[in-house]
Amino acid sequence: MDRKQMCVTNVKYKKPTQHESTRMKNLLGYLTYRDGRDEVAPQISGKDRWMDHGMGGSVAEIADRCDAYQSEHVLLFSVVVNPNPDLIHMVPHDQREQFVKQLTTKTVDEFFDRRGIDTGVEWSSVLHHRQTDGEESAGQHNPHTHVVLPGTYYDADEGQRKPLYFSQNKAVNHIDLLHEVTQTNMVSLMHRFAGPDWEQRYDDLTEIRQQQERAFYGEAPHGVWDGQHVWAGVRRTDENTTSAGVYGYFPNREGKRDLRFRPILPDLDHKEAEITAELIKEELKREARKLERNTDPEFSNDIDF
Repeated sequence: MDRKQMCVTNVKYKKPTQHESTRMKNLLGYLTYRDGRDEVAPQISGKDRWMDHGMGGSVAEIADRCDAYQSEHVLLFSVVVNPNPDLIHMVPHDQREQFVKQLTTKTVDEFFDRRGIDTGVEWSSVLHHRQTDGEESAGQHNPHTHVVLPGTYYDADEGQRKPLYFSQNKAVNHIDLLHEVTQTNMVSLMHRFAGPDWEQRYDDLTEIRQQQERAFYGEAPHGVWDGQHVWAGVRRTDENTTSAGVYGYFPNREGKRDLRFRPILPDLDHKEAEITAELIKEELKREARKLERNTDPEFSNDIDF
């Protein structure tokens, strides 16, 4: 597999202005009491949400330390550690929280060790158990962490705090280093939590999806769905489930059209999904024939099963 696809690790920062300070407190509150844009966290106490590694365990504590440890240009850094949901699905459900927490701790600590910051950097993180909202495979378990870092770190040699930075240039690229450290720890943890054959299993999943996507090549579109010419088909969700739906040239996030899958009935067993896709195909063709005969001017895109 492409190791760069194992985990998304993004870095952002806020400036030490009054406006950004207010936004920082709003962000901390959002991270504490939400699991996603539309998902409220089940915990009641903010204290139960944060892993405290020196930045605090509540909105108030973390905000105070961000103010106290800010640099001239940075109020706080925020880092998202988001493992690939396809890989997370290979980890037993009751071990996924432990997996992501260990990935976060190992990645942050090793990253600053590799940078030669011996005293470490204070940080706190919160774990979110959101569900994916991608149109191809919505509703998949997607645990990830949000890490909060200060704008400065303590330099023991100089006995004072110094600005923390994330350089990205030809001489030093801390973002590339962060990705490298994340990937190394992902490999180690996948071996331990999912088994030594995890990478082959992922490659098998990818190959099956490619075969499913190619299955209707050379065929005329089966019909129209959501105003788009489509082919009925299936897409493997994970090792145990498959979705039945349609493939079509839908717009991506950049507005360009490419071949994409849209599930109609998700989370079926593999055989059941194949049978359902055939039913969808026949329904699409039946509606297409009705259009050609012009016997049903009020054509509906809805497919009922």
